Amino acid sequence: MTSSPPPAGSPSGSPTHGTDDSTAERRGEGPAEARPTGLRVGLRIGLGTDVHRLAAGRPMRIAGLDWSDEEVGPEGHSDGDVVLHAICDALFSASGLGDLGSNFGTSEPQWAGAAGHDLLAEALRRVREAGWEVGNVACQLVGNRPRFSARRAEAEAGIRERHGIDVSLTATTTDGLGLTGRGEGLAALATALLVRAG
Repeated sequence: MTSSPPPAGSPSGSPTHGTDDSTAERRGEGPAEARPTGLRVGLRIGLGTDVHRLAAGRPMRIAGLDWSDEEVGPEGHSDGDVVLHAICDALFSASGLGDLGSNFGTSEPQWAGAAGHDLLAEALRRVREAGWEVGNVACQLVGNRPRFSARRAEAEAGIRERHGIDVSLTATTTDGLGLTGRGEGLAALATALLVRAG
């Protein structure tokens, strides 16, 4: 008895250049129009950063907290709160709404001197209006001052209670390198995870 030749594309048959639908789906392949892209994806991640020079006579307001024992504070169009500004920047990045400068730039006089909490509240309003909810945000303060670790939990609780978002804050130095290491300024880096609402 002779057996029928195996179908093309089977392990013992001719090689195939096609892929069945289930395999393509598992790999995220298939026709380009069928793949989730851009704002159609249910999860999005954004990166934010903010840097401010320190100047004498400016209030030190970081992560929404006042540090009244500091003799210098960040210069800026608003309050210079690098932590809350970096979080706003990450939220705009993840939602595709631009960045901190395009939303709260120096050409927008209504934000002159604005508190970081007010900027974050407005950033969240715009992000939610665009159809996103916050999964979580994380932000790292980079600089020699203020001594952040003792008030980290206080800062996290203040942001969570005021804005209803999950937040994780950390702080580090650059071992004397750069403007933050020389004590000339502060920086912050943030990430944000957004989830499609509904």
